Amino acid sequence: MTASDWKKIFKQLDAKPAIKAKFIKHCKPKDRKMGIAAKKCERCGRFGAMINSYQLNVCRHCFREIAEEIGFKKYS
Repeated sequence: MTASDWKKIFKQLDAKPAIKAKFIKHCKPKDRKMGIAAKKCERCGRFGAMINSYQLNVCRHCFREIAEEIGFKKYS
């Protein structure tokens, strides 16, 4: 189970609140403070390859798409 899809199991457990509470207590992934899974792209949700300069918080793929719109110039 990855960090992005652990909430998908809630659909199955909605009918059983006691089991759902136990699942949340024991199986929920911990919140990351460092490493690749600590930050997500605000635009597409991708982990890794983040550009945090100027508080952009987007991945490099999204940055290439929106760079000219937000005022960056390509020099080569």
